[in-house]
Amino acid sequence: MKTSQRAFSLLESSGYKVTSQRQIILEIILNNREKHMSAEEIHEKANKSNADIGLATVYRALELFEELKIIHKMNFGDGRSRYELWEEEHHHHHLICTSCHEVYEVAEDLLDVLEHKIENKYKFKISGHQLKFYGVCYNCKEDKKDES
Repeated sequence: MKTSQRAFSLLESSGYKVTSQRQIILEIILNNREKHMSAEEIHEKANKSNADIGLATVYRALELFEELKIIHKMNFGDGRSRYELWEEEHHHHHLICTSCHEVYEVAEDLLDVLEHKIENKYKFKISGHQLKFYGVCYNCKEDKKDES
């Protein structure tokens, strides 16, 4: 089932309406999967589609989407929550540039072996994990070279 169809089915089966505002907000998230957008960034894009969508509406929709496990809220230490689609069995990690605050996904899960070792050693069933690396991205590093 397509992600948007799954999300709209979840909304309806939970007793919520699929409003045009919720559709626009979800489409923005779907069309910007790689960007890990904040509520403010989503609001800015939503206003280009529909000027009637307020920031409070975006926050309420995001809260509902998170509650229904349509999206996942993340914090990368820059004071803003960011959102990505909820995907079962999809572990990935993030690289966060401390200069420009860009967030990059590392799609391959390099921690499978470590997870199994931890589960065996501590008799602990791991249900998920998050890993964030902080540093300076290639573009910012190159910009600093140019300033020298």
